[in-house]
Amino acid sequence: MSDLSFGTLLRLAGETVRDPRVTFARLRNLDLPQGALWEALVLVVVVSVLMAELGNMLLLATIPEGTDAPQFLSPFVFGALQFVILAVSVILIDRVGRAMGGEGRVEDALLAVVWLQFIMICLQVVQSAFLFILPGVAGLILIAGIGLFLYLLTAFVAELHGFASMGRVFGMILVVLVGVALGLSFILTLTGVTVPR
Repeated sequence: MSDLSFGTLLRLAGETVRDPRVTFARLRNLDLPQGALWEALVLVVVVSVLMAELGNMLLLATIPEGTDAPQFLSPFVFGALQFVILAVSVILIDRVGRAMGGEGRVEDALLAVVWLQFIMICLQVVQSAFLFILPGVAGLILIAGIGLFLYLLTAFVAELHGFASMGRVFGMILVVLVGVALGLSFILTLTGVTVPR
């Protein structure tokens, strides 16, 4: 599979939803260099920022005049924050998986994060379209997207580390997510940062 055109990527995205482990295994077989994968990570972050900015503009356009507009993070801050989160995700997928007996490489973890982010961007485009056509359906797509994210992440981690049990991997992901959330809460408490009410 040498054709990585946009049409091919969309087709692979659809195949990933239907059979994530098999499709991800095919992507791994491409053996993409780590440098190219980091460039792809930067690219998906840039696209995510552009999508977020477009969504913010559309939201501001719907706010009645005289109403206080919501405050958004600047594109640079949002992009930097997202890049850090994705990079940390790569490290966690690699280190935690190998600590549990997995056999994946950091390149595999990087590919998993990049590909998962690409699929989520595709889903975001669909959701944005439904905001204009059927707003109620857009909310359902958001809920389905959360489930799809966890399902694909579980399948990717299981495949790249050679785990047979999807349930075990899902449990590991939940434990890591809770641990990260608690860790961030602890750090924010130490630094005196409070959540606005």
